[in-house]
Formats: sequence, structure tokens, C-alpha cells
Amino acid sequence: MTDPDLPRRTFLKVAALGAASAALTEPGAASGTVSAGRRTAAHQTAENVGVKLGVASYSLRNFSREKAIQMTKALGTPYINLKSVHLPYDASSAEMAEARREIAAAGLEIVGGGMITFDSDTDEGVQKYFDYAKAAGMPVMVSTCNPAVLPRVEKFAKRYDIKVAIHNHGPEDKNFPSPYEALKAVSAMDPCMGLCIDVGHTVRTGTDVVRAVADAGPRLLDMHAKDLRDLRVMESQCIVGEGRIPLAEIFRQLEAMRYRGYVNLEYEIDADDPMPGMKQSFAYMRGVLAGLASVVT
Repeated sequence: MTDPDLPRRTFLKVAALGAASAALTEPGAASGTVSAGRRTAAHQTAENVGVKLGVASYSLRNFSREKAIQMTKALGTPYINLKSVHLPYDASSAEMAEARREIAAAGLEIVGGGMITFDSDTDEGVQKYFDYAKAAGMPVMVSTCNPAVLPRVEKFAKRYDIKVAIHNHGPEDKNFPSPYEALKAVSAMDPCMGLCIDVGHTVRTGTDVVRAVADAGPRLLDMHAKDLRDLRVMESQCIVGEGRIPLAEIFRQLEAMRYRGYVNLEYEIDADDPMPGMKQSFAYMRGVLAGLASVVT
């Protein structure tokens, strides 16, 4: 495990060196040509600390599912969290099966779906999304709703054996602006009910995101990664590593709590040409994980 007395400056320096090293030495990190079957040192590092980097397909919302699959594969990760733009809610059973075949054939794994909004407090209104997630092979639904709907959502989550991760959406979200409102709402519920912490929306509320990750504990089921140049301004989103969100400290906390979920890059800028920024973001995050591993004793 990491040395708890490691000075913050030393840790961040090592992490930054790891980032630079990964960006320079990992074949395909900059070009996006890492093959799905090759396990590079950077990938192994991520697995060693329990942090698995994936893609939230909302990042690729301006592209077809076929193209999004190719782009995810080019980023060197097998993990994808599907947005409905790439697998519509009203897709037929045959279309669902075909989508799953396409994704599996590319060597990718569906690790979740969303964000899904439970917009009706009725059994029919909630169940239709669980039917969708089951047909799509989604083990986790990144979701939101009015808190009053949560008991009904919990009932179906247990019935379908699908986890529900409540997504916080920043100051504009009247229900779950920070992870703490979501944590309070699910704290007495079945363990299948938890959180998807969006690091960008979290810091915009003035919340200590590292502390929020720690306080979520086993309720943390999923994460969305991004970066901001100004921690209060959504429009300041940038390539991960070029902003002020403390990704290195977040990853260190995830390692300390033995997090086994996914950290999915949600790259919401450069919608028509996201790959250069996404590649740099992955290189940085892999480098941070390499730096973290280098101080593990």
C-alpha cells in the first residue's frame, strides 16, 4: 500500500513523471493504436491499483455506434459505458443483440449505461429502463431521478440484480448537486444502490472531491473523469491533466479504498473531434497511475 506519510508534493511529482513517461514510452498512447489484446505496463499498473479506465460513450455522441466502438478500441481500453445515443431505449431485441455482438467482437466490455433518468414514479416507468439495461447487458445504470422515486428504483434493482449509481450533476441539479446528497439518499438502501461521482460536477459545488470519494466508500459504484481549468466553471473543461482537478489524489484515494469499479472518461468538449484530447487524457491518467504504483511498497 502507499506510504501515508508521503509528502503531497513528492507524490504529485512522481505522478507527473509517470505521466510524462507513459506518454513518451507507451506504444500507441499518442497514436491510439494500442491493440485490444496487448497489456502494456501502463494498463497493468491501472489493474494493480484497482482502477480501470474506461470511456463514457457520451464523449463520442456525435458518432455512430460503429465509429464509437472503433474510437474506444483505439484508446486502448476495453471498457465502455453506453449512452442511449449509441443504443436507443426503444431498440428491438434483435437490435440489442446485434449491438452486443458488435461490441464483444471488438474486444470491448459493456460496464454500464447512462445517464438514465427515471422520470416516472410508476412500476411501468421504472421497469422499462431495467428491461433495457438487462437486454443491453449493463451491470450498472448511471442514473438520476427525483429522490421520491428511489424506493421504487431500489425494488427493481434488487429484482434485476443491476446496480444503480446515482449521478451528481453540480449546482444546477436540484436533487443531487454533490455526491453527499446522493449518499444521504441511498445510505439506508440495499448495497446495489450507490453513487457515480462526477469529479467535474463535484468540484463545481465547492466539495472536496477526494474526501467525497473516501466518504462514499463501498457506495461508490462508478465514476466520471474530466478536468476543469476553473473549478467553479463548467465551460472551462479541458484535457485531463491540463486543469486543476486533483486526479492524482483521487486515484490515490481509490487505491487506498481498493476501489474495483470503473473510472470512465467523460470528455464533453471538442464533440466533433474528441480523439486528440481523449488520447492525451488517457495518457495522463495512465501516467498518474504509473506514478502511483512507483511509490507503492
